[in-house]
Amino acid sequence: MTDYSEEQRNELEALESIYPDSFTVLSEKPTTFTITVTSEAGENDETVQTTLKFTYREKYPDEAPLYEVVSQENLDENDVTDIIKLLEQQAEENLGMVMIFTLVSAVQEKLNEIVDQIKTRREEEKKQKEREAEEEEKQRFHGTPVTIENFLNWKAKFDAELLEIKRKKMKEEEQAGKNKLSGKQLFEMDHNLDTSDIQFLEE
Repeated sequence: MTDYSEEQRNELEALESIYPDSFTVLSEKPTTFTITVTSEAGENDETVQTTLKFTYREKYPDEAPLYEVVSQENLDENDVTDIIKLLEQQAEENLGMVMIFTLVSAVQEKLNEIVDQIKTRREEEKKQKEREAEEEEKQRFHGTPVTIENFLNWKAKFDAELLEIKRKKMKEEEQAGKNKLSGKQLFEMDHNLDTSDIQFLEE
């Protein structure tokens, strides 16, 4: 018959020596402990970290331990969900064997992947922002492409506006009495008037 408590005790001792700085026993009945897992440093020395809490069930390792993510740094919700799924999968695969080291190692690997992805994510975000800025710039300088049709429409509008401006100007000048031309202005405008008096005298 399997001596579960013996196996559990032996595993705890091993874990304590493997993770001296990140292993903490929270209670003995049931045996509950946490292990903090930190990724390797990424490109800008950033790391991601999670603290996993494990509780032995009575028949562990023939029963999977209880586990949860109790805290995390620099991880988003999707990452945490992925870690839980990974623990689930690893626990199923390793039933019957002491498995905490295997679970923690799998999470460690996952965190290293996430750190690499953070770099890729940042680069993608940067590229996306650049693309958006470029599009905005294009829109600003692009305007409406000119076709014969929209040029003629524009010209008709433009001519109508010009005509309206001329009409207004003429009205304003009429009201100001400016269109009553002086004799000098009449002479300057119509050169036939230069000779009209002479013709009149000759007749």
